[in-house]
Amino acid sequence: MTETVVPEPSPEQAALFARVRRMMLIAGLTTALAICAVLIAVGYRLFKSEGRAAETADITATLPKGAKIVATAVAGDRLVITIDVGGVTEIRTFDAHTLKPVGRLKFANEP
Repeated sequence: MTETVVPEPSPEQAALFARVRRMMLIAGLTTALAICAVLIAVGYRLFKSEGRAAETADITATLPKGAKIVATAVAGDRLVITIDVGGVTEIRTFDAHTLKPVGRLKFANEP
């Protein structure tokens, strides 16, 4: 078999090869750093949210007599309940983590 002989690179080519290697090393290190940052952020979120899972509460919210729940929704860290109390619409909000009442909004028709 015949072997092909690779000629020695010229000084300009050697400088270009060195520059490309340096740029690839910088790109590789930057990529590795970005992947590490993402993994650290995901791990932090997983371990930080783990403490919240243990907090459970059994709460009974009492409604006025004749009240009917019309709709429920979640808005951020709030649980929103729309209630119809004898023709009057009322919105009650609760903290989604503690289930404690946060606010109440009543609607009434003008006379």
